[in-house]
Amino acid sequence: MPAPCRLDVGRAAHALLEEYDVSFEFKLQARGDAPAPRYRQVTIGHPQVEVVEEGGILHMRSLEALLPRPERLLDRLLHWAQVTPEQTFIAARDTSGEWRRISYAQMLADVRAIAQSLLAYGLSAERPLAILSGNDIEHLQMALGAMYAGIPYCPVSPAYSLLSQDFAKLRHVCDLLQPGLIFVSDAAIYQRAIEAVLPGDTPLVAVHGELAGRPQVSFASLLAHPGGAEAEAAFRACGPDSIAKFLFTSGSTKLPKAVITTQRMLCANQQMLLQTFPVFAEEPPVLVDWLPWNHTFGGSHNLGIVLYNGGTLYLDGGKPTAQGFAETLRNLKEISPTAYLTVPKGWEELVTALETDGELRERFFARIKLFFFAAAGLSQSVWDRLDRVAEQHCGERIRMMAGLGMTEASPSCTFTTGPLSMAGYIGLPAPGCEVRLVPVDGKLEGRFRGPHIMPGYWRAPEQSAEAFDDEGYYRSGDAIKLADPCNPQFGLMFDGRLAEDFKLSSGVFVSVGPLRNRAVLEGSPYVQDLVIAAPDRECLGALVFARLYECRRLSGLPAQASDAQVLASEPVRLWFADWLQRLNRQASGNASRLEWIALQDEAASIDRGEITDKGSINQRAVLQWRAAHVEALYRGLEPSILRAGKPS
Repeated sequence: MPAPCRLDVGRAAHALLEEYDVSFEFKLQARGDAPAPRYRQVTIGHPQVEVVEEGGILHMRSLEALLPRPERLLDRLLHWAQVTPEQTFIAARDTSGEWRRISYAQMLADVRAIAQSLLAYGLSAERPLAILSGNDIEHLQMALGAMYAGIPYCPVSPAYSLLSQDFAKLRHVCDLLQPGLIFVSDAAIYQRAIEAVLPGDTPLVAVHGELAGRPQVSFASLLAHPGGAEAEAAFRACGPDSIAKFLFTSGSTKLPKAVITTQRMLCANQQMLLQTFPVFAEEPPVLVDWLPWNHTFGGSHNLGIVLYNGGTLYLDGGKPTAQGFAETLRNLKEISPTAYLTVPKGWEELVTALETDGELRERFFARIKLFFFAAAGLSQSVWDRLDRVAEQHCGERIRMMAGLGMTEASPSCTFTTGPLSMAGYIGLPAPGCEVRLVPVDGKLEGRFRGPHIMPGYWRAPEQSAEAFDDEGYYRSGDAIKLADPCNPQFGLMFDGRLAEDFKLSSGVFVSVGPLRNRAVLEGSPYVQDLVIAAPDRECLGALVFARLYECRRLSGLPAQASDAQVLASEPVRLWFADWLQRLNRQASGNASRLEWIALQDEAASIDRGEITDKGSINQRAVLQWRAAHVEALYRGLEPSILRAGKPS
């Protein structure tokens, strides 16, 4: 077995920069005479890593030990309620548009009262609390109240109730969990789903409204009496192995699985984050965030950063869509975040607004220290525009960070604290996380071990057993490769999902990751991402998600033109037709040749699971939700289709 290799990645980065002329995030010394760009001062960890190769399997870990952390996440709520009792923990707009604020002290009092009330329902892991609600203050109070009482809860995707027609996934969730209590923000909105799926004797807690014929109390009634000795005893009985919540996977290939999320997982991941980003301890983080709490990025990562470090979370009622982003901009004109975290589509919308709105720039850049995005999908053009608008406004850039995470890891495993900066780079293991790269079907599967990894899936022993290898590493299903095979200490690259690959009806095997990566690279700056269609068909096509900002400029249409009109314009269609021909000139057969493409005027939806925990496209979910569209494309019934010419 080779001896462990320990390398200072800062020094090594210079060598790689000189040899390969690659982009270097921290720009210690740019090639040539051009001065290195200036970045806003921020404290980021740069731990050394150990890399060991054994029998063709690569092991990687941080040499920085994970420091002691609380036994329970809500130990941090108690801490901040004592240290900074009047500090705003969470704020959301009320019906008048003003910010309603809840301090740490008030939150603790409310949580204790709710915990005391919940104990009367006899809830447990076998009969947990199910939450049917979007992000709001009462949702958080209810969730933390359950956690304080040692009662697992599950934030259920609102899409299962509000977008689904048959409620199949909601029914699966309820059949699996057997919830003993339902919390609902608005009874009327969720009435049809509740009546279709839940037994009539399942009690309900509602913030607004009533459902006839069902045992029900108001949310306000849970706060009527302060928490007592029973609530305190329940809290003290919780420990690192106690289940905090169940989070469901996207269920793109099978029905969603319930990830058992323990107190140890949540605390360990937040400690990983703090050691990676010590800046969170220097100033209480302020986030303006829209990401849903049924999603691990929003509900564990972002919310956890605020709670663990005594910060403030401003609930953003907007979304990175044409319809919803105006609300996000309204919020960012009032609140200056210290860090901003969103998906690539959100960054595209925001940079466009920053370029034209001086008031927004003044507020947004006032105290921002860090940007975050999910590693797959942010275009270099958007990144460059962010750098440019920051330099023009405040004379310095803001560091952009990314990484790799998943629901099963609560969620973070790696961060881009390494020396490189490139599309798909996911960096180096966080303190406490061990990484294994194992050859699987011609690729390397990323496997992970550490205190942040789940013990398994709820009531799914076979799936739980399949999820781990013989060494106890979680099999992520993510294909990962070395950024530089000759220098593994430089970190890791995301290489798609192993399960994305499929066969055509002819039996020809299609390797989706390399095809999609090549297409996105060749499609700059107009292609954001694409989904390769489709298993068991006679040929390949692609659903293409375009970068609408660039396409709008290319189209020459006025600003009021719709997205559909932009994508249907002649200059845009001509460019994409030419792109398709260029791609196919590199094709070696049916497994890499696209016979058609279709530009999508509806963005991929995080609510429908079309966006993964990593912020990347979920191929199977897109094909599932757009099955009728795909069928029409293969039948030649979609006039918007762009077809390839005959192979040369």
